[in-house]
Amino acid sequence: MNGNQTIYLAGGCFWCTEAVFSKVKGVLASYSGYSGGSIKNPCYREVYKGITGHAECIKLEFDADVINLNSILAIFFATHDPTTLNRQGYDVGTQYRSAIFYTNEAQKAIVKNFINQLVDQAVFDKPIVTEIKPFETFYLAEPEHQQYYKLNSNERYCTAVISPKLNYLKNQFADLLL
Repeated sequence: MNGNQTIYLAGGCFWCTEAVFSKVKGVLASYSGYSGGSIKNPCYREVYKGITGHAECIKLEFDADVINLNSILAIFFATHDPTTLNRQGYDVGTQYRSAIFYTNEAQKAIVKNFINQLVDQAVFDKPIVTEIKPFETFYLAEPEHQQYYKLNSNERYCTAVISPKLNYLKNQFADLLL
């Protein structure tokens, strides 16, 4: 399955996930937003409070001729904790859950196979709780949430949480980075 593809990834704070994938070869674009909930056109304030059912996630557009979905998943699972239910670090609530919203059956099969490999290899000490669901709707987050790390890298959250993820990414996936 080659060519341009889109998948939606929720790995806690969308600022983190977007920053990670902004450094990856073959990623055409990533947008912060909300998916997986029941409220139409949610705003950050509602999602942040956990009242919409949506997860903070990114819309990830990538060129599968440059980077395949397995590599995307390897980065995704290495840069967040898929074993904590509704939580990433200090961010707690269903809006910070680990989730993958696939756009076709081929992606679903790849995702399930990838997770089965992680389980078979005992990569994590605890069970993986990542939600795997078909994509339904994505709501773009407000402009101030787009490219947050790039525009605010000296902000305290960025230096404490995102910068260490990017350093890990550089050390573990240098061959996949821009």
